[in-house]
Amino acid sequence: MSKSMLTLNLETEVQEFLTADRPITFEEFLQLFGEDDLVELVNGRVVSRMAAKTPHEDLFGWLYFVLRGYVAARDLGIVLGSRTPVKIDGYNGRLPDIVFVRKERLHIVTEDAIVEAPDLVIEIRSPGDRKSRVIGLIADYMRIGVFEIWLVDPQGKVLRVFWKEGEGYKDFEFRRGIFRSKAVEGFWLKVEWLWSPKRPKEHEALADLLGWKL
Repeated sequence: MSKSMLTLNLETEVQEFLTADRPITFEEFLQLFGEDDLVELVNGRVVSRMAAKTPHEDLFGWLYFVLRGYVAARDLGIVLGSRTPVKIDGYNGRLPDIVFVRKERLHIVTEDAIVEAPDLVIEIRSPGDRKSRVIGLIADYMRIGVFEIWLVDPQGKVLRVFWKEGEGYKDFEFRRGIFRSKAVEGFWLKVEWLWSPKRPKEHEALADLLGWKL
């Protein structure tokens, strides 16, 4: 069978699932959609995510570089970006902006998805994000027991963090000063860096975190 026929058959199969009057399972979702598809699975339905604006991508790139570099230097685990599905349950899957999984738990990271709760999830709020979607995201991450959840709001200039304690969560707001992660050992940052146009360059921030001299 030619490549064009394979593509046509896959597109037909996707359309059949999208128009079917039954929910799509997480396994079917992984089979039909790949890293080029900006979609999530919510209550068995495929939901498109909005394309990110430049300020969102700039902050994402900075934070991803710094966190991933720190975790790699300290050999703490793995940091992945916004194309890695996280399984919520059999009919729900999310695409967090950034996730961290400790080295001791790397078995939950498969080739296609993260199948249990990551240790840290970071979401960067965009101006167009509806409040209901943000609430749904946080609720899903809490439901699977993510230990630490960040909601970065550059427009409101606030970092909201949810920490798992016992059976519930406590949340805190940070607007300035030093924030220290509980999920990533030794990781800290100045909260103002998250929305300041004068934030340090990625390599400068990473060197500062690691105590390296440039």
